[in-house]
Amino acid sequence: MVTQSNMVVDGGALWQDLMHTAQFGGTPKGGICRLALSDDDARVRTWFAQTCAALGCDVTFDSMGNQFARRAGEDNTLPPIMIGSHLDTQPTGGKFDGILGVLGGIAVLRALHTAGITTRHPIEIVNWTNEEGARFTPPMLASGVFGGVFTEAFARGRSDRAGIILGDALEKIGFSGTEVCGQHPAAAYFELHIEQGPVLEAEERTIGVVQGVQGMRWYTVCVKGQDAHAGTTPMTMRSDALWAAARMIEGVHQVAVDHAPDGLGTVGIIDCLPASSNVVPGEVRFTVDLRHPDDDVLEAMEQEFRQRMEDQATVCGVEMEITPTWVSAAVHFDPLCVGCVRESAQALGYSMRDIVSGAGHDAVYVAKVAPTAMIFVPCWKGISHNEAESAEPDDATAGANVLLHAVLAADTRLTS
Repeated sequence: MVTQSNMVVDGGALWQDLMHTAQFGGTPKGGICRLALSDDDARVRTWFAQTCAALGCDVTFDSMGNQFARRAGEDNTLPPIMIGSHLDTQPTGGKFDGILGVLGGIAVLRALHTAGITTRHPIEIVNWTNEEGARFTPPMLASGVFGGVFTEAFARGRSDRAGIILGDALEKIGFSGTEVCGQHPAAAYFELHIEQGPVLEAEERTIGVVQGVQGMRWYTVCVKGQDAHAGTTPMTMRSDALWAAARMIEGVHQVAVDHAPDGLGTVGIIDCLPASSNVVPGEVRFTVDLRHPDDDVLEAMEQEFRQRMEDQATVCGVEMEITPTWVSAAVHFDPLCVGCVRESAQALGYSMRDIVSGAGHDAVYVAKVAPTAMIFVPCWKGISHNEAESAEPDDATAGANVLLHAVLAADTRLTS
């Protein structure tokens, strides 16, 4: 007889789902390009809805296109326990980032369905819209609206590089619902994810019990010099925006090094104008991403970053402007939910460690409105946001098993 204590997910079916969904936007190198609200995103959303409906779920979506697959509980007046992540990817993304959390949720519901077990709370799987921010920035837009961080007008009004508005893209693929985003109740939220870092693999641990997510701040730096002829303007008479930007980018790196080992600094996009091989660049824009688990340290990093940018602008004889584009404070997850994850991993006999997420997740914003926890499993060499992203079937199954038992534990412990 299958009971809650000895129930496990079907790891083979989970892996089959992972490989099948990789066909939606699959790339020749074995990765996935499935940008938010693209045709491939619409196709995988449809697959998700059909798969969950076959398990007896009611599938709905809200005004931001977030999908909810609901399995009824014994007391359907209770708010649901949510399991989720996202289905969109980076332009050269992998098979596991985000979608493992959604498909792990399907594995949980499949296990409950097979065992004939009904939980006290309804259980819902959530697919959050535009987590990656690869098409519409900033990232985690729809979960941000859900958590009250962004207004719906702001989120639906974001445009991609082609000038397409998010709200229009949502209408085009048919996933703009009538339920106002943020009005959907939640008793708790659990998110399963690959680590996207090398720690678990290096330490040969199967489960990361995520304590929270580090703080993050994004900026755009605009450097203005003077366009000039590359063959006739002496080096001493140039106002070269790209030379100045190069020195500033080195400064971003140094800010992170100065706050090792947890400080991180990244320049991910550089736009140089007028982009001609024989013209001294007159304007450069680049993005900066600063991160640290401690908000006070992150504030110090920002101040040092700003000072370094100003110093280099003065030395190089250019104008410089810094525009903040996104701030996400450090997040500490709910002790009860984190305890459910830790105890479930221990009961199942998996090796584990406490860990802080270096990447942002939908859980960051959901944690503002519901008790939240995350589960990490290893990924090969810590590689993510890359077509080479890889995870082991046994680890994916282990993560889904911990997810299952953490949800079952929360179902009995939550007071509402």
